[in-house]
Amino acid sequence: MGKHIFSILVTNKPGVMTRVSSMFTRRGFNIDTLTVGETESPEFSRITVSMIGDDYAKDQVVKQLSKLHDVKQVQVMERDDTVTRELLLVKVKNDSSTRQDVLAAVDVFRSKIVDYSPDALCIEITGETTKLNAFIELVKPFGIMEICRTGIVALERGSHCLRSSD
Repeated sequence: MGKHIFSILVTNKPGVMTRVSSMFTRRGFNIDTLTVGETESPEFSRITVSMIGDDYAKDQVVKQLSKLHDVKQVQVMERDDTVTRELLLVKVKNDSSTRQDVLAAVDVFRSKIVDYSPDALCIEITGETTKLNAFIELVKPFGIMEICRTGIVALERGSHCLRSSD
């Protein structure tokens, strides 16, 4: 069992993301993260999906996605050849006794405070999933009030690009 990341180039129109995510449900695969957004070409969107599974599950996902009409290209992102990032917003209690420790953590993790109130600090941090998880563990003792995080986004290293062959 391993973590697999798929980049899927699709037609940018209503209902496509639902059809893609429904394929995972129909086949009994669990989506860990899902992000979607318009590409450099407004006629296409890029969906990035991560899931845990064996090689058989990975191969089945590629085969089933490739059969969908609006899917133009599917690429399995190889760990060593991929840049991945995720965004985390975390709201931490703002307490005068722990504030300096929280600010030190923000500095060490190269994150930033995006909202400051007398009772709470809202912190933005981007990076690989492991970095975000480490930050969460570090600030837990200070009182996490709320967490919101995006899914993984990924690009292949080098000049190769995910493009439609149409």
